Parts: sequence; structure tokens; C-alpha cells
Amino acid sequence: MNSKKKTVFSGIQPSGVITLGNYLGAIKNWVKMQDDYNCIFFLANMHAITVRQDPKNLEENTLKAYALLLACGINSEKSLFFIQSLAGETHSQLAWILNCYTQFGELSRMTQFKDKSQQHPENINAGLFTYPCLMAADILLYQPDLIPTGKDQKQHVELTRNIAERFNGIYGETFKIPEPFILSEGASIRSLVDPSKKMSKSDKNENACITILDPKDTIIKKFKRAVTDSEAKVYLSDDKPGINNLMTIYSCFTGMGFAQIEKEFSDKGYGAFKLAVGETVADALQPIQDKYHKLLSDETFLKFLYTESSQKAKDISQFTLDEVKRKIGLCM
Repeated sequence: MNSKKKTVFSGIQPSGVITLGNYLGAIKNWVKMQDDYNCIFFLANMHAITVRQDPKNLEENTLKAYALLLACGINSEKSLFFIQSLAGETHSQLAWILNCYTQFGELSRMTQFKDKSQQHPENINAGLFTYPCLMAADILLYQPDLIPTGKDQKQHVELTRNIAERFNGIYGETFKIPEPFILSEGASIRSLVDPSKKMSKSDKNENACITILDPKDTIIKKFKRAVTDSEAKVYLSDDKPGINNLMTIYSCFTGMGFAQIEKEFSDKGYGAFKLAVGETVADALQPIQDKYHKLLSDETFLKFLYTESSQKAKDISQFTLDEVKRKIGLCM
């Protein structure tokens, strides 16, 4: 890694589905960062088990997500991109240690614990409560400078910083204190059927969400059905959330500013605009889909990449873990 560049660290759970919101809000930005930062990315499959998973599906989804992120532009020669469980010894050990330096009250205030407890009342497990400590371990093991995050994840970064500062205060400088890096471009892509909500793969309405593996016809159909308003004029306005969302998506793929988009569609209705957005998105995603299927068909090459990268991650993280264990007096 280039010592002159700052280190960026971020991860995503391997759900098997990556939405347009995930792509524009996070992954597309990750790809851009690779030339300017030392980038470390990972698939958080250990986090996924706070909710009951089918074992076969979890394994398949992890491998598919790995291939898909590579297809999106994560470059294994520029970035370290690994699978969490394959470096799991260091992550789980540090997570337990950080559990002992995290206050019960801090964890009880985490909004995602409250939200997931409501979504899965039959399985409010200890991991769901303490997983922010695993998240803190994920981050602090790699001593990053910046954590790309949406506003909904900023609370976790703040907790990570609090834990690191507490540990450093007791044992001396050990962890680098990472800064949240709030992503602005395309940071909040909204549901196509209810633009008051973020686009989510868990939405029960299949027309609400575009996934980056959706076929072209499906993408265009979903955009044609997108909720707008009755005015039929394309321009940015606080009272036009549906159009604002479509303009944001179009801007992310074309690089056009909102004023340019307004000018291009000044004499055209919503039908023409929705079609243009759908075709633009589908055409941009086609090369990603082609590369994804090619990568997935070569399991030997894919396994080589994630095995090698995960070993590198284990080696880097072991250095931090050993320092922590020495400082607190654990036998090594």
C-alpha cells in the first residue's frame, strides 16, 4: 500500500442482491476511490448471521456478491477485497475484546438494534445487540483513516471512534481514530413507488427496487411505472420527490447536472423522461452483468482471488490484534 495515501475501509453484507441504491450510493464511489486512496473492502458475511440464514444460500450469495463487486469495478490489483469469515479469527477475537470496552448503554442506543428487533421479534439474539463491536473490530484492525458511510451508518462510526478513544486512553496509542467520510453523490436513491423511503431490496413491491442484475426489459418497465406527479414537467423541486429521484439517478449515470437535465426534457413529458432513464441505466449495467456472469463461470479464478486477498487481510489484521493482546496482558 502507498504510505502517502490515506486508507479507506468499507464493507457490505452479501445478501445476494445489490440494488441500484447500493451501487450509486456506495459501490460506484468505492470504484472511484481506488486511484486516490489505499482501499480495503470486505463482504461482511459474519454480520449476516444475526438474522437466520439458509447455510447454502449464504455461501452462494457471498460468492455471487464477490463476483458482482469485482464486475462493478472493484480491482483486486488496486484494492484489498476480502471475505470477512476467511479472516474471521482476528475479527472475532478483537470483537470479544472490544465487547469488554463498550458500555451496555452505548449498544442499547443503537438505532439499528431497535429496528432489527422490531423486524425479527422472534430472534432478538445477543449478536444483534453486540454486532457494533464486531463492526468496530472490522474497522480498527486495519487502522484506516476514512470510513465511507451514509448518514444512517454514521452512528456506528461514532461508536467505533468512542471505543478506540477509550482503549487508547487506557493503554496508550493503539488504534487510529477513523473519520466518517459522508458520500454525497447518489447517496440516497429512493424507492420508485414511494420516494419518501430509501430504495430497499426488502421492499415487498417488486417495482420499488432496481437490482443491478435486472434484465433490460425489467429495468425499463420498472422506471415506466415509477411514481411521479401530475404536472408532467421535469424539473427539480421539493414537492416533486419522484422526479427528483429519477433526475438524481439520470445524473449519476450521465454526469449531467440538474439544469442540463431540465433543459434536455423541457418540452418532453414524463413518459419520454422515464424511458430515457430506464434505457440509460440498463445500458450502463449491461457490461457489469456480462462481466459478472463471466467471473461466476470461472470458480477456480474466483476462489484464487478471494483466498489470496483474505490471507492478506488476515496478515494485516493479525499485526493489530497482537498489539492489542500484548497491551491488555493476554498470553500469546
